[in-house]
Amino acid sequence: MIRVLLVHDSCLMRSALAERLAKETDLEVHHTPWRSAPGRADALSPQICVADLECDGTYGIPPLGELRCGLVVLATPARPGLLRRAMEAHALGYVDKASPVERLLTGIRQAAHGKRFVDDSLGFGFLKAAQNPLTRRELSVLTLAAEGASVAEIAGSLHLSNGTVRNYMAAITRKVGARNRVDAIRISRGEGWL
Repeated sequence: MIRVLLVHDSCLMRSALAERLAKETDLEVHHTPWRSAPGRADALSPQICVADLECDGTYGIPPLGELRCGLVVLATPARPGLLRRAMEAHALGYVDKASPVERLLTGIRQAAHGKRFVDDSLGFGFLKAAQNPLTRRELSVLTLAAEGASVAEIAGSLHLSNGTVRNYMAAITRKVGARNRVDAIRISRGEGWL
């Protein structure tokens, strides 16, 4: 029996998918929204977490590293930055949201045996994921900017000078082809880098 925790912010989608997965005799299925996923994962100790990469609410970017189990992600090729974050979190399975449920079942079962599963349709997304032009530090600066922090607040939070933060913002704007800070945030979110 494979214990699965399904993490998805949309209650309707989460419930319907959990109900479908529970019909499989080799799966024990539990589900939760992202806001309670880390605690629920700790309490249940699932073998596999099936996680939607596009979460709502306060997270913006899902806390994949907090799910300490085999990870199968539901993704789209249009958000390559999220695929990259899933790779960095050592996800074993990558299933396209547009795929039939049988692909997800295959991904869950392979990941439960420690094998990698990648939906063919996500290949181009993985290629684009390698093209994120921003460094980790630039992503840190941009993440704080996206949360509404001022230059001074970003500088204080990251132990940088105000001028250094402005230099990072100028580099970010240039690298992503944006007109300004707001445009850089919009472009980065669209690509899934933020």
